[in-house]
Amino acid sequence: MTAMAAAARSTGAAEITRRLASICGPSFARFAGAADEVAGRAARWVAVPGGPQATAEVLRLAARHDLTVVARGAGTKIDWGATPARVDIMLDTGRLAGIGHQPAGSPVVEIGAGTPLRAVQAVLERTGRRLPLDPPSPGATLGGVLAADEAGPLRHRHGTACEQLVGLRWLDADGELVGAGVGPAELSAGAAPVGLDVGRLLCGSQGGLGVLVSATVRAQAVPASRIWVSRPVWTPLEVHDLLRAVLAARLDPAAIELDLPATGTRPARPMDPALAAARAAHPSMAGRREASARVGSGTLAVLLEGGPADVAERVDRLVALFDGEATVDNAAPPWWRSYPFGPGDTALRIEVPITDLHAAVYALRDAAGAPVPVRGSAGLGVLHAALPGTLPGDRVASILAAVRGVLLARRGRCVVVAAPPTVRRQIDVWGEAAVIPRLRAAKDHLDPHRRLAPGRLPGGL
Repeated sequence: MTAMAAAARSTGAAEITRRLASICGPSFARFAGAADEVAGRAARWVAVPGGPQATAEVLRLAARHDLTVVARGAGTKIDWGATPARVDIMLDTGRLAGIGHQPAGSPVVEIGAGTPLRAVQAVLERTGRRLPLDPPSPGATLGGVLAADEAGPLRHRHGTACEQLVGLRWLDADGELVGAGVGPAELSAGAAPVGLDVGRLLCGSQGGLGVLVSATVRAQAVPASRIWVSRPVWTPLEVHDLLRAVLAARLDPAAIELDLPATGTRPARPMDPALAAARAAHPSMAGRREASARVGSGTLAVLLEGGPADVAERVDRLVALFDGEATVDNAAPPWWRSYPFGPGDTALRIEVPITDLHAAVYALRDAAGAPVPVRGSAGLGVLHAALPGTLPGDRVASILAAVRGVLLARRGRCVVVAAPPTVRRQIDVWGEAAVIPRLRAAKDHLDPHRRLAPGRLPGGL
């Protein structure tokens, strides 16, 4: 036992609670309850500091007593990723909220890490602006979105929240405030964002490199017109052909999303014999026959944004490209901006070059032995899939091994987003992760004593 650990034990749980209460306020520190867990690991205390200074004091208290800290925003993704080795203090960022003062028409906005994105969007909408961010998790905070590197359909044109960062402030494991990039005032004075390379490593780190305090991100005018054009699709190979056509048409889509359900059947549609022969000869169909009764139709949906006349012209071109099978709507499809998995499922994220997207879906179907629900940003080759939570861990492990073997040769990867505890213990959540050396260097620099969410990063960092 280290000297710090011995000191923590001798101090006593009640005394730690009292000290947390003195930092955060009596109503904002308590022993953890049954619901206070991170990917299946229970916390000991919950602290809700009232600002950056109080958050720094909580981290210093943890350092003095050799306690681990895991940050939590709205908790919408608290079960994502690897299980931490230990959770002593769950640090709730709900009071690190708010929108910084900004000049009218500012192209950026500074936002507290604990601020729900929907609240930010509601405030910006009053001035005709928005953040081009639409993560699927309802109630997600900006800090949670960054920590999980979560993104929605708009990532196709605008990138993820991490890619839109202009400035970032966070606390390291010793409670020292670290800043990177610039804030709204510096940017309006002409300063260029610098030093964000380390800051961007916090994106997707699940709190393992620092506790986010605030972020400065880009804002834009709300588009005057938004139109969704949807088309039914029956096979991954058909999606491949349509994607190539849509991207080649230079329609400047804001998003291209795919929904492939796993249930239902539909008779095969008549197909031109030459086209049928070409598809049968495609390399991805080697050793595979398409069934005469195919899986129920999925949907490829394209979002077009901009001025009304410009959008109308692009819609006409896309409808013509879809050969009369298009549906045009000014509202998103019901499945838009949502995941195909639910609580208790084993959730996967697949990333692959779009030219190999269909091969990845076929590989997943073959490994699972049946169609698997798939949904996500087809235009970027980022999809989510759901395996039943009833599948045993060894079966999930074999599916992952087969899919990752196919993706490895195609410069893709498959990670487990979430899984039941019994499954999580038997699988490799991350698979091959080329960023491990860089993450290890960042962990050694920002958290050398492994106090922040230990074990949450790839490689068990």
